[in-house]
Amino acid sequence: MSNFKSRFKFTAGPWNVNEGVEAFGPGVRPTVDIEEKFKVFSEIGLHGVQFHDDDAVPDINNMTEKQIIDYAKDMKATLDKYGLVAEFVAPRLWMDPRTTDGGYTSNSKEDYDFAMWRSMRSIDIANALGAKNIVLWLAREGTLCAESKDPVEKIDQLIRSIDAMLDYDPKMRVLIESKPNEPIDRSYCGTIGHVMAVSSATKDPARVGAVLESAHAVLAGLDPANEMAFALKFGKLGSVHLNDQNGCRYDQDKAFGAESLRSAFNQVLVLCDHNYGANGEMVGLDVKAMRTQKPEDQYRHIINSKRVVELMEQKVEKLDRAYRAQLIAERNYEKLEMYILELIMGVV
Repeated sequence: MSNFKSRFKFTAGPWNVNEGVEAFGPGVRPTVDIEEKFKVFSEIGLHGVQFHDDDAVPDINNMTEKQIIDYAKDMKATLDKYGLVAEFVAPRLWMDPRTTDGGYTSNSKEDYDFAMWRSMRSIDIANALGAKNIVLWLAREGTLCAESKDPVEKIDQLIRSIDAMLDYDPKMRVLIESKPNEPIDRSYCGTIGHVMAVSSATKDPARVGAVLESAHAVLAGLDPANEMAFALKFGKLGSVHLNDQNGCRYDQDKAFGAESLRSAFNQVLVLCDHNYGANGEMVGLDVKAMRTQKPEDQYRHIINSKRVVELMEQKVEKLDRAYRAQLIAERNYEKLEMYILELIMGVV
């Protein structure tokens, strides 16, 4: 383990340690109790935990509002036991049969009402856990059949849904995690630019920000560092999920830097250069263990991702800014590119 002290506070979700279930095969590792995950998260140096609503309160659909809050308070006590905090709570709408056609953009009023009920309960859970953010991963907010929804109408419905959440709790911040595809093929909020547009149309744009996941940017054919930069410019980058992606395939959630160290460097560079974390923002390591990984070392992907971030922070610190500025002034970008590559490879 490295003795380097990162400027960032790292988090992961309970789902980041899993059985290895995928669309192409069943689980290959035993289920790990959530408290055991918290214990190891603390031991490997994470600061906090990301939650879906039913990570914090597993039987949420069958509980009263008071029972949900009481259960979440017990979960908070478990976090406190291991010195961890809750970064955010996200309503897991995409797993319920009532949201097969989306939640906030559903054509069914009954299903829409269920999605809003879960969203308000997620805010209750966040308050009980001490989290300041609600994250909306709009997994099914879009279409499988293009003609099944009026996109203008449904985008307006999404905005009104966020407004209702803002009204429910005037202190809570809503962060939208952009993704262009999967499980649907036409997403209404596929990039950071879409998130910024939705944010600007809400009743309180200052409380509506973004989560940028590296792999999601790659799936959109975009550069993760530039997507982060766009959100940073508008003061909207509420969280990042660092991972990696081998091209436009299914969402892989590979360990950070596993596919492109240069991309990893530039993501850390833009975060460092623009003081990400100064307002309490955290760095999520949203990564999945390879299906071949044995249970006895099934946190390795999280450890590796954290280590890559720390190594890239050290590269950023070593970057010769004056030399970089000189090469920029000379417009000698070939030389600058080689300098960056040598820096990443440890030659300079």
